[in-house]
Amino acid sequence: MKKLTIAIDGFSSGGKSTFARAIAARLGYEFIDSGAMYRAVTLWALEHGIVRGGVLDESDLIAALDRIDVRELAADPRIRSIEVSNLVSQVSRLPAVREKLVAVQREMGRRGGVVMDGRDIGTVVFPDADLKIFLTADPAVRARRRYEELQAAGQEVSLAEIEENIRQRDLLDQTREISPLRQAPDAIVLDNSNMTLNEQMTWVEEQLCRLR
Repeated sequence: MKKLTIAIDGFSSGGKSTFARAIAARLGYEFIDSGAMYRAVTLWALEHGIVRGGVLDESDLIAALDRIDVRELAADPRIRSIEVSNLVSQVSRLPAVREKLVAVQREMGRRGGVVMDGRDIGTVVFPDADLKIFLTADPAVRARRRYEELQAAGQEVSLAEIEENIRQRDLLDQTREISPLRQAPDAIVLDNSNMTLNEQMTWVEEQLCRLR
């Protein structure tokens, strides 16, 4: 049977990674979190003095891109911090950053058998993906999920701060000039505001059956 390429796009804190990871485990595929790669670059910038007074030095970051081990840093739990969340949209909008990471992502998924989630997977990275899903959820639900995730990780943040961060990221993701967040014309929309992961998996099984 052909190994599929599955692209999952959607808004911040919508549960894309959890959903994509579960699909990959169900199919025995590789799970690739593209958002973690952008967060990895952002974390590197924060730790190497490329952010000064809250301002990203874009030229310094671009010059350093080839020195950043994106795959290793993407596994670092610190990429989920609120500091990284507040800056990652500034990093991800840079054409040089997107060009580098899209190339890495395409190489990782070129043989199929992958489930990749992000903002531009079905529109830019894998426009010919076998299955494209656009995952969405109510902003208040997404904020609560993100808040509980950070609380569980021991990070003290306010729900109001998370809500503001999500609003800002939604705006930046949808309005950036390079690879804005948008639904691919052939993507299937799934609103998981009131769905458990098991219910989402039942739904995706139905979509996969149509491909077989």
